[in-house]
Amino acid sequence: MNDLERLLSPEGRALLDEVRGTDPADELAVATRLRRTHPADLVSAALGQARLRQRAVAKFGAEDAGRMFFTPNGVEQSTRASVAAYRARRFAALGVTSVADLCCGIGGDAIALARAGIRVLAVDRDPLTAVTARANAEALGLADLIEVREADVTEVDTAAYDAVFVDPARRGGRGRIFDPEAYSPPLSWAVEAARQRPYAALKVAPGIPHEAVPGGAEAEWVSDGGDVKEAVLWFGTDRPGTVRATLLPGPHTLPGRGLPDPPVRPVGRYLYEPDGAVIRAHLVAEVADRVGGGLLDETIAYVTADALHPTPYATAYEITDRLPFNVKKLKALLREREVAVLTVKKRGSAVEPEELRRKVLPKQHGPHAVTVFLTRVAGAPTMLLGNPA
Repeated sequence: MNDLERLLSPEGRALLDEVRGTDPADELAVATRLRRTHPADLVSAALGQARLRQRAVAKFGAEDAGRMFFTPNGVEQSTRASVAAYRARRFAALGVTSVADLCCGIGGDAIALARAGIRVLAVDRDPLTAVTARANAEALGLADLIEVREADVTEVDTAAYDAVFVDPARRGGRGRIFDPEAYSPPLSWAVEAARQRPYAALKVAPGIPHEAVPGGAEAEWVSDGGDVKEAVLWFGTDRPGTVRATLLPGPHTLPGRGLPDPPVRPVGRYLYEPDGAVIRAHLVAEVADRVGGGLLDETIAYVTADALHPTPYATAYEITDRLPFNVKKLKALLREREVAVLTVKKRGSAVEPEELRRKVLPKQHGPHAVTVFLTRVAGAPTMLLGNPA
């Protein structure tokens, strides 16, 4: 019996309740006390699970994380609940009622699909991971909709399901895997599995090259709270061969229209910083078109315009100063304006933001805040100063 199975016993569950919310600084004292009446290894397992639950709050929320079970890899690699819920809604909108979730991990996506009313077959070949996924389905009252199967996904018959969702392993012994054919299972296998069903979604790394997107797939890049989380290849939608960027919460979805690259133009009153999903989806031209702007430099994903056009797809800043890159001039300007809070953003610059901040704000005091963009304007290293519009 592994540690997780022991934690699922009445004694294990009671221990989990007792160590819930234990402060790391108090762990030793709590462990010493509990080991007087419980096996030492079970106490250690319970405290370890409590730590994992605390880490999982950021992805799953306090209520779910406090009831679920986790492995270290499961916390690290599982889909954020908001992203999984968005994908489940897309499946439901397509009319999907059943999904084979291949490489299900600890069950994060299966949970979201079940909560959308979709029946799920959740498959993972790792025994501990499958036990964890099953425990989570039961803990959240979704066992009637989620069947967990320990199996090699390449040997699973998906014919009885409307759709497949594949989330291949993208980490190996040496860290992240960037070659889609080195995923486990390889992307080519996942694409073939996708084409066997009316609908499918394949989760891939956000950095996947656009030329690696298979023909007929819709490619969607998703960010949550400004952080790019994943790319998904959709099959069976009404937009095959297109790209889109989706921003959560919202959702706000920007479809690609095949626009040409925006022109390079002089710095205007406003600078727009496109969301990371927009940049990954190569949709900066769509943002420039929306705000009536152009690029600061043909190789930099900053858009500039003369007018303010609020858009969810980019953050707007009002630019107050444009200076050639010069640390001494920046330091003098910040001192003169009594700036105490400096946000440093960069694209096309080798300068490290923290290093620059230390050089230009040594023990600085004052009531003001400024954002400085380290970038290139028409090829020249430039500093642009401003504030959110």
